[in-house]
Amino acid sequence: MTNAFIAVLLMALVTYLPRVLPFLLFRKEIKSPFIKSFLKYVPYSVLGVLTFPDIISSTGDYRTAIPGTLVALLLAYKEKSLVVVAIGAIVTAFLTGLLIP
Repeated sequence: MTNAFIAVLLMALVTYLPRVLPFLLFRKEIKSPFIKSFLKYVPYSVLGVLTFPDIISSTGDYRTAIPGTLVALLLAYKEKSLVVVAIGAIVTAFLTGLLIP
């Protein structure tokens, strides 16, 4: 029981620290344009880094995943809705899978 309690305390600490540290470290407003722009793009880059490997391995064959990804990027660039982007990527990956032996 003590190991479980210690594990819960450590997990609580690990999830609480990243939320509290910014308030403790940055008490004043950040004025540097470089740091502001860096912090603005961090969530997007982290999301990309976390999801991109799964996108490539999602179909089990990178030869079908890459065309689907490219179509999704093209549709997203043209500012289509999320549903259109997802359906376009799925249909492209499916059709590419039919063409590739």
